[in-house]
Amino acid sequence: MPHASESEGAIETRGLEPVPDDERTGHVRQLFPTWVAANISVLLLTMGAGLIVFNGLNIWQVLVVGITAPVVSYGLVGLVSLAGKRGGSPGMALSRAVFGQRGNLFPGSLIWVARWGWETINAVTGAYALLTVLDLLFGVEPNTALIVVTLLVFVAATFLVSGLGINALRVCSKWSTYLFGGFSVLVLGHLVAHTDWSAVLDKPAGSTAMMIAGIGTIAAGGLSWVPSAPDFTRYLPRTASNRAVVGSTIGGAGIVVVPMVLMGAVMAVATPDLATAQDPVSFIGELLPAWISVPYLLIALVGMLLINSMSMYSAGFTAQTLGIEVPRAWAVSVNAVISLVFGFLLMVVATSFIGSFISFLTLLAVAFSAWIGVFGVDMLRRRVYDGEALMDTTRTSAYWYRGGFAWQAMTAWGAALVTGLLFTRVDWFAGPLASSFIGKNGLGWAVTVVVAALLYGFLPRTRPTTATAPGTEEHEPATVSI
Repeated sequence: MPHASESEGAIETRGLEPVPDDERTGHVRQLFPTWVAANISVLLLTMGAGLIVFNGLNIWQVLVVGITAPVVSYGLVGLVSLAGKRGGSPGMALSRAVFGQRGNLFPGSLIWVARWGWETINAVTGAYALLTVLDLLFGVEPNTALIVVTLLVFVAATFLVSGLGINALRVCSKWSTYLFGGFSVLVLGHLVAHTDWSAVLDKPAGSTAMMIAGIGTIAAGGLSWVPSAPDFTRYLPRTASNRAVVGSTIGGAGIVVVPMVLMGAVMAVATPDLATAQDPVSFIGELLPAWISVPYLLIALVGMLLINSMSMYSAGFTAQTLGIEVPRAWAVSVNAVISLVFGFLLMVVATSFIGSFISFLTLLAVAFSAWIGVFGVDMLRRRVYDGEALMDTTRTSAYWYRGGFAWQAMTAWGAALVTGLLFTRVDWFAGPLASSFIGKNGLGWAVTVVVAALLYGFLPRTRPTTATAPGTEEHEPATVSI
């Protein structure tokens, strides 16, 4: 059995295996700064601006969108994170119990690839933040060589923090929460004093349909964390309050998302071009004085580094579930290299950062939602996870099912994924139903969740193929009590 030092030392060495009860020393209160850190991104300012410029909403509608989106998306994050407390393993390892040892390779591969895009977007945003700071402080103009250097610096720092593991992430999240919160108050104060509030408040309201679409766009970022949610709760004791876990998750995300989206919306009234800028960061230096913008960008840079570190931390586990047999700390190196290559292409070759970003978020939400619907229904039915069966990838595993596949889960997942894409439109792809009410309002992800959940719920129950260990029977359904 692994020693406690494997989890509690400077470098976390525990991989997919369930955390023993005697190592479950985490606290629910640690989740709040974790999900604060997961949202410290200036991209929320750009997305808030988009609600004004593209969706045509007024400030009150933006407020509704800003509150609703994190409640919906991080409510799902919090609910699925309860599986980590229950099973003690990362999310994509627990997913083996749902899809089968071989079946899990399909959603796992898709989620892993989707993480490449998420990490690339954040690496590019971090590099732009570095370039903006260099320009503000030293007047250095960006060029191809400098772009490569800033990307390397950002990705290397991400690799270091994610490689250290859960304890490093907790410490960094805690302090970045304090610093970002303090400087966000300064930014809010500056905006209050220097904004033409008559222009902001007099803006006419947009349509309800555009509000719904805006909720989907903002919520998509939160949905990307759902499969990773158990990764950050597996060190919690089994007795930790479910209600507190979900509340801390929603609260940590909401306390960042709401003001950031509102700030972006207010900025867009005076500077609508920021919603379409190729560089999603430099506008901060134009709208704020240097004594606020430079430290604010540096703190936001730390936040974006943490977002990428959390994503790579989870990606390391996902890579291990796909059969990449290296320690978790090294498994993240694959995603680090990929984000470097794709990041360079996005910064140097792509013509529209925000267009690429929104397209990616839209597809990401559909891809993750198919897994969410199936896994969520399974959580309602399942009381425990068989730790030995999760780690046994051979035919002797209780989660081998039929040929390594749980056909009910695979059917529901595949059908939901295809259905969601039918209603989806991005810059370079449009499903045949994208012009319907659901498609126009960006609800393809919601349809995906519903189809996956209903289909999996009505299909016959998947049963383990061998007897589970004493005390871990899985035949009786149970509900998740909040």
